[in-house]
This record gives sequence, structure tokens and C-alpha cells, in this order.
Amino acid sequence: VILEESGGGLVQAGGSLRLSCTPIIKILSVDTMGWYRQAPGEPRELVATMSRSNRANYADSVKGRFTISRDNAKDTVYLQMNDLKPEDTGLYFCRAEGLTAVDRDTYYDGDYWGQGTQVTVSS
Repeated sequence: VILEESGGGLVQAGGSLRLSCTPIIKILSVDTMGWYRQAPGEPRELVATMSRSNRANYADSVKGRFTISRDNAKDTVYLQMNDLKPEDTGLYFCRAEGLTAVDRDTYYDGDYWGQGTQVTVSS
């Protein structure tokens, strides 16, 4: 695992959380970064992605409530989640596409996932 997520937690409906995803090794390059989520018993679904040129793409269910951003200097992507709803509950995963990196004797080239951070919204 080379991506580390943080910022998940338990929040009441209407509340906010900010997720962060940062690599734990030095990245040479990365294209699109984004967030996906998975509720129990459901398939993983796209939440939001952002290209290196900062073009954002959102799932219809989060438009107007969530904002994705990235810091290319840090290869870090954020997800600001406002007006959270119980249906936003799930395990949120960071994804990096087109990532290349070298760490010691290991070369990384491809698409990578983080381990996930839990978001729970109570009603």
C-alpha cells in the first residue's frame, strides 16, 4: 500500500468531513486521483476524480455537496464532504491512476488503491 487516507469518522447527518490521501513514498508522476466508496454488500462506486489538469468529475449523488481538490506539489488529493447524509456511509478509498514511483529497489507503475477510511453518517 503506497497511498494513505485519513479524515474519516462518525458524523451526524448534515455534518462535514474532509478526507485526505497522500502517498507514503516519493512519486515521480501521477495522472488522475480520486475517491471511491463502498457500502456493506454493495459494489465500489465512484465518488469524485480529478485529473492532473484539475478537471473534476463527480457522481450525481454528491454534486453540490462534495468538493475534490488536489495539491500536485504534494501528490495529495482531498475530498471535502458537506451536508453528509446517512447514504454517504461507507468505506472511502483513494485511487491513483498512472502512478510511477521508485522506492528503494521497488518500481511502481500503474493504478493503485489506498486501504480505505471509514465514513459513518448517523441520522
